[in-house]
Amino acid sequence: MKLFSRKPRGFVLALAGGGGRGLAHLGALKALEDNGLRPDAIVGTSIGALFGSMYALNPNAEDVRNRVFTFLESDVFRHIRLPNAHDADAEGAGESWFARLSTVARQTVLYTRAMSDIAIADSHALTHVTNLFCGGGTFEAAVIPMHVTAVRYPSGEARLFSTGHLCSALAASMAVPGVFDPVVIDGERYLDGGLTSEVPAKEARSIALASQLVVAVNTGASPDPRHEPSNVLGMLDWAAQVKSLYLRRYQKAHADIVIEPLVGQTQWHDFSNSADEVGRGYEAAMEKMPELLKRLGH
Repeated sequence: MKLFSRKPRGFVLALAGGGGRGLAHLGALKALEDNGLRPDAIVGTSIGALFGSMYALNPNAEDVRNRVFTFLESDVFRHIRLPNAHDADAEGAGESWFARLSTVARQTVLYTRAMSDIAIADSHALTHVTNLFCGGGTFEAAVIPMHVTAVRYPSGEARLFSTGHLCSALAASMAVPGVFDPVVIDGERYLDGGLTSEVPAKEARSIALASQLVVAVNTGASPDPRHEPSNVLGMLDWAAQVKSLYLRRYQKAHADIVIEPLVGQTQWHDFSNSADEVGRGYEAAMEKMPELLKRLGH
C-alpha cells in the first residue's frame, strides 16, 4: 500500500510559427487531448500563437480545428489570403521573412510600393482575423494561461505578451516584416515574434516552474537540398533559411521534448493541404507520447 502518491508533472507547451505548416499544431493539440494531457500554459509565435490562443480560450481541439477549417473555406479567407505557391517562382518560395516578402511582392504592381513604404499590406487585416477567432478576448479570459511573442520595432527587442488585449498581441506576432505594417500596442510598434523566437521554447522555459517540462512543437522547414539558387534574391533567401535553421536548433535546446511534424517543404502561405498538415501533427505527437507520458509520471 502506498502512503504517498507522486503528483504527475505539468508542462508548458511552446508552439512555433510557420504559416500553413502551423496547421500541424491542431493535430498535436488533439493528440495531447486524446491522451488526457492539458498544458499548464502555452507560449506561441505567429500562427502558433493564434492556434494556441484559440485553444487556451476554449480547450477543445476538435472545436478549434472546425473553426479554423470553416474559416479556410470562407469568402473572408479567399479575399485576404496571400498568393499561393503558383503565384511565385521557385526563388520566392522559401521560408524566411525575406522570402515571404518576395513572394507577395512578386506581383509587379507591388514593387513600387515596396520601394517607397516599409510594408505592402495593412496590419488591420491581421487584427480582423484575430478578432474573428478570439472575439476581442483578453489574456485574462483564457482558461489556460497564454503568452505571445513579438518584436518591438525598430529596436528589435523581444517582447512576451501575457496580459491585456489578446487580439492585438496576436496580430503583432503574425505581422511579417515588409508584408504587414507594424501593429501598435500602447504606443509601441511590434512585428513578427518569429524574428527572435521561431520556436518559443526559451520563453516557455522562462515561465515554467522547476517541476514542469517544456514541450515544443516545431513546424519549421529546412532548405531544400535539391534546389540551388539561381539569382541574388534566391541566394539571399537561402542564407536567411540557413540562419533560421540554426536559430531553431538553438531554441529547441531549451525544450525537454520536441515534437516535429513532417511538414517537408510546405510553404508558409500554403493552406491547401490543411487536413494533411493536421494529420502530420497528430502522428508526430503520438510518436512522442510514450516518452512524454513517462516523463510526466502518468
